[in-house]
Amino acid sequence: MKIGILSDSHGWIHPDIISLMNTCDQVIHAGDIIEENTLSALTPPLTAVRGNNDGHISLKNIETLLLPGGIITIEHGHEHGWNTPSHDSLRQTHAHAKAIIYGHTHKQVIDKTTTPWVINPGAAGAIRNGGSSKCLILTIDDMQEWEFTPYHFTNDKGLTV
Repeated sequence: MKIGILSDSHGWIHPDIISLMNTCDQVIHAGDIIEENTLSALTPPLTAVRGNNDGHISLKNIETLLLPGGIITIEHGHEHGWNTPSHDSLRQTHAHAKAIIYGHTHKQVIDKTTTPWVINPGAAGAIRNGGSSKCLILTIDDMQEWEFTPYHFTNDKGLTV
């Protein structure tokens, strides 16, 4: 199973991220969508949550998915610390999960130091993306092992993994 994870598109998703997401079985968007119509480019089943800039979009603040090998919880993260959401707070709030997906900071993070894991795909759009739009792919194998792969797409269409 392959799950695409993105966040903080702010009205625009990098075309290479759209292509990559559309090869997945499921897509997760961790908020700050801004322009809801940008999600229409994503064809797999989509689970999205409301970010701090998405009050105009009818989405839940938190979503939970039961996946092979565990539970994944998705929220934007801004309620756990404005500049940098606290991983301790996220872990305490969602202790039942195997992984917590959040956004807000626009910085890609794969924190597997303890469970639940705390994961941020980075900014999929063009705003505060540090020079490249980012996303993650979660691959779940037949043994229900989870592997997160980071992707960075530069403005000149170059890819760094």
